[in-house]
Amino acid sequence: MTELICIVCPMGCRLSIDDSMNVTGNSCKRGEAYGRQEVIDPKRIITSTVRIEGSAFRRCPVKTDRPIQKHLVFEAMKLLDGVKLVSPVNAGDFALKNILKTEVNFVVTKSM
Repeated sequence: MTELICIVCPMGCRLSIDDSMNVTGNSCKRGEAYGRQEVIDPKRIITSTVRIEGSAFRRCPVKTDRPIQKHLVFEAMKLLDGVKLVSPVNAGDFALKNILKTEVNFVVTKSM
């Protein structure tokens, strides 16, 4: 049995997932789906910053455009160390495409 705290809504339900993938403790259907997903294939959205040149700011905020498998998060973050953008950049521009051949991209979240 796996136990975790649901993070899809502010309720913070304590979920229990048994070996048959039955989820208990959830207050909503989203919690049930989250519990199963966490046990089968946990994924995360990554938010971070990268260096930028030619801007009043030294760092530019970025995030993944969809969730990436949890076991790849640290490797994906290491790739950001080598990224340097040149101003101007617009929100939605790609900072890094096809991270680790997953078809997940880092996108700029603020125009600078």
